[in-house]
Amino acid sequence: MKTICQIILPVLILFNLTIFAQKKEKTTYCNPIDIDYSYMSHYRARTDVSYRSGADPAVVNFNGKYYLFVTRSHGYWVSEDMSTWKFIKPVAWYFKGSNAPAAAVYKDKIIVYGDPSGRGPVIETANPEIGDWQTNYAVLNPPGGIQDPCLFVDDDGRVFLYEESSNKWPIRVVELDPDNYFVPMGEEKDLFNLEPDKHGWERFGQDHKSDLDPYIEGPWMVKHGDTYYLEYGAPGTQWNVYADGVYTSKDPLGPFEYAPYNPISYKPGGFLKGSGHGSTVRDNNGNYWHFATMAISVNYKFERRIGMYPAGFEDNGNMYVNTAYGDYPHYLPDEKVTEHKKRFTGWMLLSYNKPVTTNSPLVKKDIHVVDESSSGYMLEQITDFSIKRINDEEIRSYWVSESNNDSIYVDIDLEENMNIMAVQINFQDFNSKIFGRPDTLKHQFVIKTSLDGKNWTTVADYSDNQKDIPHAYVEFEEPVEARYIRYDHVYCTNEYLSISELRVFGKGKKKAPKIPKNFNVVRQEDRRNADLTWDPVKGAMGYVIYWGIEPDKLNLSALMYDKNNYELRALNTDQEYYYQVEAFNENGISERSDVQSTK
Repeated sequence: MKTICQIILPVLILFNLTIFAQKKEKTTYCNPIDIDYSYMSHYRARTDVSYRSGADPAVVNFNGKYYLFVTRSHGYWVSEDMSTWKFIKPVAWYFKGSNAPAAAVYKDKIIVYGDPSGRGPVIETANPEIGDWQTNYAVLNPPGGIQDPCLFVDDDGRVFLYEESSNKWPIRVVELDPDNYFVPMGEEKDLFNLEPDKHGWERFGQDHKSDLDPYIEGPWMVKHGDTYYLEYGAPGTQWNVYADGVYTSKDPLGPFEYAPYNPISYKPGGFLKGSGHGSTVRDNNGNYWHFATMAISVNYKFERRIGMYPAGFEDNGNMYVNTAYGDYPHYLPDEKVTEHKKRFTGWMLLSYNKPVTTNSPLVKKDIHVVDESSSGYMLEQITDFSIKRINDEEIRSYWVSESNNDSIYVDIDLEENMNIMAVQINFQDFNSKIFGRPDTLKHQFVIKTSLDGKNWTTVADYSDNQKDIPHAYVEFEEPVEARYIRYDHVYCTNEYLSISELRVFGKGKKKAPKIPKNFNVVRQEDRRNADLTWDPVKGAMGYVIYWGIEPDKLNLSALMYDKNNYELRALNTDQEYYYQVEAFNENGISERSDVQSTK
């Protein structure tokens, strides 16, 4: 006869397993997407500078799964939900890693071109999760080689190659023959080039303030209805204004017409800046997403990350990418929202410039980087590594600890009780010695909260984590009320513990700021520029401006902290514009101002 324990214990075990199985999965994400970015190795012999990077994303939907191909990563990622990404080390791949890879679905296979030499065959596989990529040895070798390629398969099965990355040459196209090893059918055709004299956003440099020639690169084709949308990146991957624009046509070979609402993907402000050289993919719910390259450019100008944003097409066919609050938490594709364009959770940043302390001594080492700031191709280094850098909302600055052990903690005082919904820890590589993709990489830590700064409760325990999570995003199942939040360090693979930003999201308990008053916009004599001003709002942390070519479609935005003015240098000279501004703080967002316009 069974005892009571013999009866109850299995039931309790089953109950606990059921609860564990039903544990709420993430409903949100926060840019940059948290994948195990590869450490770059192709410049190792020349510089010996270690940095990890992800750039030039090509994302395709193949059999209901999303495949993410990224520059020089020695493989690629797969996801079923755009939340959890698994790295695939293919059985056959490019020895040097693919460079700005092109990817498309052709019949029952994925086809890819990404040979770093700029000359090579299209490769293909029907089993991307194994990665048995096959080559047909038909080397594509147009004059000048192939840079930043895009493969596009039309509805009728025709295949096209678009390419270029240059501050001189235009975007080009050639049709490929899928029945003859994807070899070109005829000569490449020039399509269009940059016109920075007309298009302010195509100017080079931080905030478009350099006279150096800008770069056009990274084409990507999307077909919507009967219109072809050919995206392109400009003006330079290392700048905060790296963006994507679009030309449209009724034929994949052109002629193409410049979209007057350009750029489409633009994020010049906030923690993580830039949103260029991207790709647009349709999810399993029929919605579009834009994946883009975002800049860090500390260890090297090509130190970058990947962001994803809601995208789509207006009723009039205008394409949009919504980057407003683009590095704050957003709802994932499978979460139902009222409007796909507006997936921002409303969880505000609680940690910006709040008092922060640590028990760890500050590093006293010189940086080991590739610094090209004197040539105008990179911003100057930020060499203040103090603890105040950990919550200044600048990804190029970072705190570096002299030590790296499990006794280190960092405390942030939110200064009042707030409801915390999520935390993001952005690790940085200070004087790293890691190259490639070693299987030893992992980040281990514990997150604790407190109401009084004395009694602490563990809210997230990653002390046994075995994964590489360089931009760890922790979403809580329920709001956690707290004033203090602590990062308890356990382990990271690098010699030095370095964090560029410890970010806390949620909602304060006070009122959102009021609408900014006296909003005014003046177009400069140089019509590519406009000056926007407004009265400072009491209690505001920052502001977001919006603009566009129609008053009800202000799809472009810029976020700024602690500033009540902005010089907008991204306008097209022959276009009328409309503008609005809103204020935000820990408690929420104000209503927008009245719409202003400039001829």
